[in-house]
Amino acid sequence: MATAVLGISAYYHDSAAALLLDGQLLAAAQEERFSRIKNDAAFPTRAVDFCLAAAGLQPEDLTAVVFYDKPLVKFERLLSTTLATAPAGFGFFRAAMPTWIREKLWIPGKLRKAVPGAGEYLFSSHHLSHAAAAFYPSPFERAAILTVDGVGEWSTCSYGTGRQGVVSLDEELRFPHSLGLLYSAFTAYLGFRVNEGEYKVMGLAPYGRPRFAEVILDKLMQQKGDGSFTLDMRYFGFLSRLCMTNERFHQLFGGPPRLPDAELEERHLDIAASIQLATEELMLGLVRQVHAKTGESRLCLAGGVALNSVANGRLLREGPFKEIWIQPAAGDAGAALGAAYLGHLASGGEVSADTGRDSMRGALLGPEFSALEIEEALTGSGLKWSLLEESALLEKTAAALAAGRIGGWFQGRMEFGPRALGSRSILADARVANMQHRLNMKIKFREGFRPFAPAVLAERAGEYFDLAGQSPYMLLVCPVAENQRIENVEVEGLARLKQVRSQIPAVTHVDNSARVQTVDGERNPLFYALLKHFEAITGCPMLVNTSFNVKDEPIVCNPEDALRCFVKTDIDFLAIGNYWVEKV
Repeated sequence: MATAVLGISAYYHDSAAALLLDGQLLAAAQEERFSRIKNDAAFPTRAVDFCLAAAGLQPEDLTAVVFYDKPLVKFERLLSTTLATAPAGFGFFRAAMPTWIREKLWIPGKLRKAVPGAGEYLFSSHHLSHAAAAFYPSPFERAAILTVDGVGEWSTCSYGTGRQGVVSLDEELRFPHSLGLLYSAFTAYLGFRVNEGEYKVMGLAPYGRPRFAEVILDKLMQQKGDGSFTLDMRYFGFLSRLCMTNERFHQLFGGPPRLPDAELEERHLDIAASIQLATEELMLGLVRQVHAKTGESRLCLAGGVALNSVANGRLLREGPFKEIWIQPAAGDAGAALGAAYLGHLASGGEVSADTGRDSMRGALLGPEFSALEIEEALTGSGLKWSLLEESALLEKTAAALAAGRIGGWFQGRMEFGPRALGSRSILADARVANMQHRLNMKIKFREGFRPFAPAVLAERAGEYFDLAGQSPYMLLVCPVAENQRIENVEVEGLARLKQVRSQIPAVTHVDNSARVQTVDGERNPLFYALLKHFEAITGCPMLVNTSFNVKDEPIVCNPEDALRCFVKTDIDFLAIGNYWVEKV
């Protein structure tokens, strides 16, 4: 009998839904794309509706609905922590209670009400959901699995194996000892928003010197021989207060937390560099232990910390595993996918590894829109537009990009996960020296220090980057090849931003690295064809690829979102479906 299983994550951050039909991944999307609320934590009603519509199903057609963790076990953690830190923890408990009383304690009933008539309603555990999302869509028949995040129910890190279609977790690190929460504490201390600003810390790190790394590793924790650690909770506030750090932490790192709009000082740059290096070293320690204990040659990664692409690059280059596969939606959104896989197996289904190729479909799992829907959005928009043949659209787009123009690229199914991979993208020429500044200031309206990623033809990536294998999901940072670099007189801090460091300066970070997306003709044939057209004109096989959105907004989902973003930014043109759009 055919199985249809819906996985759901919700109520913490980045809620999502994912649907498997007979064990095949059919659709997945984050609620934020529909609600237009960044990292929306609400129940993913619109994402659920999309997944069902994509499969042509009604709720009663579902074999199972699976929630990605166990809410009552989380509630137990909240109660236990409050009692352990009493009376200091009661303020935190009081602040948390309204959402628990209103929503989180009643998730079983919410599932039945929101998705009525399904065959059964199941609950996975948080890190098991991450592990399933890491292993089952991977190209490996067997592998070690490592999941690292802030916290699930109690687990903050776990490892195990995937073998013969079965995921098992063997050991865990438990709350409050958490690499994800450690990184988030520094994110908050540096004036960025937790669960969103971690990317900014990673991007800021190369501007500083890691002079506080030993302080982090020696003072804030006790490391153990098995790669695990315990945090010294005297420096943190998140057990009993509504803040991540405390005065003892602030004294250790030279002052109070940075205000969100305050100027970045040298100390801030150095702290970012230090927590990034400490995170990399801790991840390397964990990975080496996982390799030693499992004996596997391949590794699957998931959990929010697995989105740290700089650390991932080091794991691939310096770690003991021959191959690494990282779930593209490594955070809680992807846990909905893991929950769906576990529900499929619980319903008697099987998952077979497609060795050599993952089953994520290029992460292009979201909505797509017809020419009629696009034209309806264009009509009355006040924009100048025309319908082209696909070949003409590719030629015109490539020529415009080669001329230094910046383009919106809205094609096919929306990406699942935090990265734009060539379906909801803003594109530009990586060879233009001031392109990073233009994109940050005039298009994205975000901090000027933040880098951009290259999307490069997979077969030519080795000419430009020291990258072993492929990186189709933009989750690996690697060095720019030596023969592409330009020598500079070294300067310090944010002054490094103004230096041209390579032949592809718009995608070369100040440490001569790049977060690479390799593009092949199977995962995204249209985007691949565009890169080939650009290569034919310029000889360069890559483009700047950044997400089609502005600061503090989700990636665009539908044609109306794309047109709004196009109009209120300095994007020069928009290629949406086969329509070419310009401002009047």
